[in-house]
Amino acid sequence: MVTRLVIGLLLAAWLGGGARAQIVAAESAYADIARQVAGPGLPVIAILNNPATDPHLFEASPSVAREVAEARIVIENGIGYDPWIGHLVAASHTAGQTQIVVAALLHRRPGDNPHLWYDPAAMPALARALAGDLMRCDPARASDIAGRRDATLASLAALQTRIDRLRQANAGVAVAATEPVFGPMIKALGLTDRHARFELSVMNGTEPRAGDVAGIEDDLRAHRIHALITNAQTTDTEAMRLAGLARAEHIALVAITETLPPGLSYQQWIGAELTALEAALSAPGR
Repeated sequence: MVTRLVIGLLLAAWLGGGARAQIVAAESAYADIARQVAGPGLPVIAILNNPATDPHLFEASPSVAREVAEARIVIENGIGYDPWIGHLVAASHTAGQTQIVVAALLHRRPGDNPHLWYDPAAMPALARALAGDLMRCDPARASDIAGRRDATLASLAALQTRIDRLRQANAGVAVAATEPVFGPMIKALGLTDRHARFELSVMNGTEPRAGDVAGIEDDLRAHRIHALITNAQTTDTEAMRLAGLARAEHIALVAITETLPPGLSYQQWIGAELTALEAALSAPGR
């Protein structure tokens, strides 16, 4: 009887402490930065981690609700992109749980472009905020966490150097996209996005205005656009049709994704997409 009681108390302590997922991130890109800062000793779970899944169609399952309830730290994008995780956090009532909202770190508001992982300021802000929370929770590991934070910030700074160089070489160059996923990076690169209203309609699942459709078609045929950026994770009919038109007109296509591809770090992912974009903007005929 006493033995069973002792075992029960030990299991309760274990399930309430070390067995709980330390960090849960709604998006895989944020989870990757969390792993880089936290180190291998802390479990990190990414909810949206399948590139074949359209994040806009995601519905949280009971297992996801359990993972969120067991988290010590929850990272979310915010401003309407992943409202389901905020609802789960509110419903879980987990004592001592910390919530990091990337949109709040960047002072973004509803109506702003929600694809914040493509904003070069997002990941450094997340790395600093997360490191601060981890060091407060575990002061004994503060030096190790600070070292990982600084290494992460250094690698992100290298990405920023590439972005600055591309901006200097291509500022004002006209591009278009089939939806606004890459929008924050387009802005950071100083490129001119000629058809933002069309892209927003596609993202929201509404019928684009006839004039907006005609405008992007005309720009493709007249070669006023130097690259068309597409989201490889969606199969929107209008987007696919425009990609076909771009191919027919020999306009460079740059495929990006909304979710971190498996096997890549955030820095490798963004670096590869910058390489593809740079090649497109350097193509003959620019």
